Parts: sequence; C-alpha cells; structure tokens
Amino acid sequence: MRIDIITAVPELLSSPLSHSIIKRATDKGLVDIHVHNLRDWTLDKHRKIDDYAFGFSAGMVLQVEPIDRVISHLKSEREYDEIIFTAPDGERFTQKEANRLSMAENIIILCGHYKGVDQRVRDHLITKEYSIGDFVLTGGEMPAAMMTDAIVRLLPGALGDETSALSDSFQDGLLEAGVYTRPADYKGWKVPDILLSGHQAKVEEWLYEESLRHTKERRPDLLESE
Repeated sequence: MRIDIITAVPELLSSPLSHSIIKRATDKGLVDIHVHNLRDWTLDKHRKIDDYAFGFSAGMVLQVEPIDRVISHLKSEREYDEIIFTAPDGERFTQKEANRLSMAENIIILCGHYKGVDQRVRDHLITKEYSIGDFVLTGGEMPAAMMTDAIVRLLPGALGDETSALSDSFQDGLLEAGVYTRPADYKGWKVPDILLSGHQAKVEEWLYEESLRHTKERRPDLLESE
C-alpha cells in the first residue's frame, strides 16, 4: 500500500508517522508513506499557498493551484483508489471505513488548513471527505495521522498478532469487553473467575456478553444503528 499525504505543515506528521505500528509496517515494506509539502508545488516566489476568501468570509483559504499541481502529478504516476480530504463537515471516519481503505493500493490524503481549501478542490479533485468528530482543528494533519494509523494497523503483518485487530472495538459493531492481565489478584481486585477457567467456549460467551453490556452502557447508538 502507498499513502501520499499532502500538507502545509509537514513537520506535524514527522513524529506520528515514525513510531510504533506505522514504523514497523514501513520497515517491513507493508506500507509506503510519502509526505508532500504543499509549498513545493506553488509557483509563487514566496511559496505562498493561501489567500483571502472572496466575499466577506474571515480567514485564509488554501489555493486550488498548488493542490491541483501536486494531485495531478501523483495521478500521472499511478492510479488512486481514493483522494481524501480531511474536513469537519465530512463523513464520520469509522472502523468500517478503515477496513475498506486497508484493502486499497494507493490513497491520497489532503490535509485542510487555515479556513479550509478552495471549494473547487472539493468539487473536482476529491473523491472522499472524512471528519474525525464534531469539532474543528487548526489543520488536518492530526486527523490524517489518525486515519493512517487506523488503516495501517489492519494490514497483514503490521500487528504482532493479526487476530488482535479482529477483537477491537467497532469491528463487529460493539465495544470491546474489558481486558485483564497478571497478577490475577491485586489489592483484592480480582480478575473474573471465568477468564481463569481455561474453558474457551464459556470465556468467549462471557466476553460477548460483556461486550454487549459495555456497548449498551456507553454507546447505545451503535446498537440502534444495526
């Protein structure tokens, strides 16, 4: 898989893309991540990539020209399954979408910044828009890093135990049940006996019931959407 991330502030992505699961997947050759500085694609001698909005809107807007130049260049080299824009008014990014995108070969993620991007970018260049929540950030770099992490960890070989991702919250529409490890008794706080029983079928039944209970308590909307 190849992921191209276009940003006005590449420095914001250097740390989250260089550690943990993403680094392991990169080192294994499972994913090839390229960060493109939007300022490298402007023809302006001052490397300017933003301007004031027409009308009476406040804030600066990323210009269409440098964005079109970098996307057109990338598309000339390979086909992309999706060209994604991170936007507060986009579709909510979910585990289902992470699963779908993990099957892609090539994707582009354009990070919004300032007041956003020229609407013509969204109208003519973008194929998918995602939001990570009902709030506004200064830029789309952190959402891009979060989506990249969610996608990359699903690639075969990225996790030490590939079955681990199958039991994650949201994979089956439910939240994950609580998990425990040694010691089995700490300050009188005990691990449920069923988890120590060694009876796999009963443990799996208990985990499902706990998962269902947890979801009902914390995210009943997930059950309503089924």
